[in-house]
This record gives sequence, structure tokens and C-alpha cells, in this order.
Amino acid sequence: MAPRGERVHVSRAKRMLESEKLLATVLLVPGLAILLIFIAYPFVMALWYSLTSIRVGDPGTFVGLANFTKAFNDTIFQNAFRNTVFYTFWATIFKFALGMWLALLLNRHFRFKRLIRASMLLPFIIPTVLSAFAWRWMFDPTFSVMNWVLFHSGIITDRLPFLSDGDWAMWCAVLVNTWRGMPFFAITLLAGLQTISPDLHEAAALDGANAWYRFWHVTWPLLMPVTLVVVVFSVIQTFSDFQLIYVLTGGGPANSTHLVATYAYQVGVASGLLGEGAALSLFMFPVLFAVVWMQLRFMKRMDGA
Repeated sequence: MAPRGERVHVSRAKRMLESEKLLATVLLVPGLAILLIFIAYPFVMALWYSLTSIRVGDPGTFVGLANFTKAFNDTIFQNAFRNTVFYTFWATIFKFALGMWLALLLNRHFRFKRLIRASMLLPFIIPTVLSAFAWRWMFDPTFSVMNWVLFHSGIITDRLPFLSDGDWAMWCAVLVNTWRGMPFFAITLLAGLQTISPDLHEAAALDGANAWYRFWHVTWPLLMPVTLVVVVFSVIQTFSDFQLIYVLTGGGPANSTHLVATYAYQVGVASGLLGEGAALSLFMFPVLFAVVWMQLRFMKRMDGA
């Protein structure tokens, strides 16, 4: 028979292993460590760098808000910020409209619907760099397959300046981002549509409601929470987009397609001005914080309604 002290020790260890608080702590520690190492620490370092004149090979000195003042008065940054808002707004509008249309189509019953639904994810799962390179080749001023098709079809008589003109290049970037992000909207909205009971549509149809009325008064209100979440995620991802623009245009021509992320990279990494680059990148934080805050308030209001 085990001594009394040993039995007490075993019983205490057993209670600790059965403790829900201990289990919760053990499960949360890895996730918390990842957040601290890969999110909190870089964010704090970016805040500190933005307040100093640090550059590659030089620790710099504390300069306060001088980097933010310089960035605010930088005409290239002002244009990059406008480009970012323009790019995010139109890309989100197109992704939502086309994603909703596809979700409604894919929600119907037809042959090979599972295969078609799976193929919808291809633009989203292909690495951004590879897809951007493919689109860059299609927009190439000399070897553009689009120019070749349009020219030989008689639609145009001269090559279109897809990436050699600032306005054209920005709309091309919006097009590529729409192509890439549309499946995320379509699949997510389709999942939301699957949760809506068909009985509601049947009841509305029996009352004489047409397809548009059923969508606007039955489908749309029930789909609103899912729509709000997917739009906010898309806005955050699009506003901070870097890879697509960097590969497609590199911010050109003549800095006309720079976004905040690409211009911050050019200043902070390519030019070695780490403090100024950190200040530029932090201009995205209040905008994205405001988007998330408005989403949470709107969802809380919907839950209370």
C-alpha cells in the first residue's frame, strides 16, 4: 500500500491534469506565443522605428513624429494613399458583385456542380506571385495576348497601353485583384446561402413574390452577417496588398500605381530608410482599425435589433 504522502501527491497531480483552467492555459500558450512573436513584437518594433531615424547600418536617433510629418507632406505618398483607397474600393465592389452573382448561380442544382465549385477556387489558391506574372505577360506591351486578340479581331487598331499608362495600369491591377479575390466571395457567400431554409423562399413565392423581391427581402437580410464579415476581410487584405502590385507594375509607371504597402517597402527596404518606411506603413493601421471597429459596432447593432 502506498504511503499517505504519496497518495496525496498523486491525487493532487490527477486534479491538476483534470483541471479545465490548466488545459485551457496549455492550449492557449502556443497561440499566444505566436501572436506575441510574429504580430505584437514586429508591431512594437515598427512603432519604435517610426519614431527614429534608423536606416540600414545606422541605429539612428529619436526624431519623434518627424517621419510621419515627412510622409504626410510627401506627394508620392499622398498619391499612393489615394491609389490604395481607389484600388480597395473598386476591387471590393467588383469582387462582391461578381461573387454574389456566382454564389447565386452555384447554389442551384445542375450537373457537375461539385466540380465547378471546386474549380472556382483555382484563382484563389494559385500563389499570388505566379498569377501576377501570368497577368503581367498578358498585359505586356509587346507580347500581350490581349492586344493580339483585340487587334486581329479588328476591335482596336493600335496596342492598348495596359501597364505603360498609369490609369490603365491601375484598372488592370483592379481587374487582377477582382479575378483573384472573387472566388473567396463566391464560396463564402455560397456557404451563407446554404444555411437559408428553402421553405422561406417557397413561402414568399406562394405569397406572389418574384425572384428579385425574394432576394431583397428574404435572402439579403439573412446573408447580411456573412456579407459583412467577408467584405471586411477583403477590405483589410486589399488595402494592405503588396505582392500583386509589386509584381504586376512595381509601382510604376512613374510611381502612378504605388499603394501604401509598396511605397513603404520601396522607402524602407529598397532605399534602406527603415524609420521612414515604418512610418509610411503605419498609416494603414488607423484606417484598418476604423474598418474593424465599424464592423463590430454594426454587428452588435444587428444582434440587438
